[in-house]
Amino acid sequence: MENVIQPPGPILHEETIPPGRPYASVIKRQQVLRIVDLEGQQGVDFLCYNAKRPEERYHAPNTLKAAKTLRMGKGHTLYSDEARALFTIVEDTHGGHDTIGGCCSAPSNAMLYGVKDCPGCRENFLEAMAPFGLDRRDIVPNVNFFCNVPVFENGALAETVFLPSRSRAGSFVDLRADMDALAVISNCPQLNNPCNSGKPTVIKVFIWQRE
Repeated sequence: MENVIQPPGPILHEETIPPGRPYASVIKRQQVLRIVDLEGQQGVDFLCYNAKRPEERYHAPNTLKAAKTLRMGKGHTLYSDEARALFTIVEDTHGGHDTIGGCCSAPSNAMLYGVKDCPGCRENFLEAMAPFGLDRRDIVPNVNFFCNVPVFENGALAETVFLPSRSRAGSFVDLRADMDALAVISNCPQLNNPCNSGKPTVIKVFIWQRE
């Protein structure tokens, strides 16, 4: 764990998420969720909701219009469909996080790669959301932390859409909760495109308190 930079405030919770597994937790307002790519080049799919009223959820169009960029980084805010701040990125050692690639799933793996019965991040989201009373109707286009989805000048995407991540071992992003927010994570299991460089690895999450 020599790659882990400890948060600068009191740690309320920490957990290692195995390759290809989900995680969900309520982050109280002004607490910070730190996501750490322990080994580098690992994609982390992310959704968030108003914890008290989860029909209010992350909204990509509001987020992108406010940021004026397709790629998220320090200082950018993840907005809800009611144009309210859910999380703000207050620290980021990677930058350029993807907002358009979406999550993989068993159906999309079959459609794109001809691989049957190969679950992905959508199935992880469903597993993590179920204890909070959420289901497939609550899944919306998500953020992909540490993922590399280039858009070329003519608007085209790469042949594989996802290219190998440029994330280094120990890269992290800090997300300050701007309301009590439910954070849902899939530590991406994808092997059919290069988003994880062919080898899904562990990540670590911290919940810490700003002082």
